[in-house]
Amino acid sequence: MSTPRIAHLDSRAVIAVTGPDAKTFLNGLLSQEIETLAPGELRFSGLLTPQGRLLYDLFVAAVEAGLLLDVAAEHRDAILARLTMYKLRAKVELVASDSAVLANFPAHVDEMEAGWFADPRLPALGARAYGLDVAATATEDDYDAHRLTLGVPGPADWGTDRTYPIEADFDLLNGIDFKKGCFVGQETTSRMKRRGTIKNRMLPIAFDGPTPAFGAEVLAGDLRAGEVLSGRDGRAMALLRLDRIAGAALTVDGRAVTVDWPDWVPAIVTS
Repeated sequence: MSTPRIAHLDSRAVIAVTGPDAKTFLNGLLSQEIETLAPGELRFSGLLTPQGRLLYDLFVAAVEAGLLLDVAAEHRDAILARLTMYKLRAKVELVASDSAVLANFPAHVDEMEAGWFADPRLPALGARAYGLDVAATATEDDYDAHRLTLGVPGPADWGTDRTYPIEADFDLLNGIDFKKGCFVGQETTSRMKRRGTIKNRMLPIAFDGPTPAFGAEVLAGDLRAGEVLSGRDGRAMALLRLDRIAGAALTVDGRAVTVDWPDWVPAIVTS
């Protein structure tokens, strides 16, 4: 078993959400169920456009004082502004927090000290914590390499208002609750799921040498089969057309690439 490592995630920041309407307010906006969030629990979610495209990813943690939103640091101000726009008369306070975001990977929460939240996406991603005074034993780059090894996409892959959350695998990574009530972008998201019109998925690809440029075409013969997203030498995420990659010889810039199916992606998605 690998020794757990702790990294400070400087690319992430925290928003504290308090007030009697905090859960109800967020539940009406986010793709994940928030009303039933229990103390000590963390949920992964998305904030979408009304048309159903993914704006921002968020983790929502329930703490004694209220809720914490774990968001991309570069987008925290924009997220605060958008949430404030939706606030209206809700009894909610939204405040930027200076709490540090930490990741413990791979790890078992039941073997760790209090303050760690199990990552709701995959057990192998370990746990996250906020504001703990813990020394780092790894870098954020180490954590990103671990995430990429598992084939889990991240913010650099979906960007802002570029793709749909199902294409970014939010439905497979516990980022969408299809049984909850309405949320922003819910109609398009539910329709894609209900009709099975999921043509594209973010999946990892493997290759020899350096990572192709972001946006480089993945070809199945002469047909466009997708595009390369973020990555590192030998491995990257790609947004791929499911109907063109099955059994196909894929190339990027003339180099052979293969899809490395993660074990958490159901066979029905890959067929």
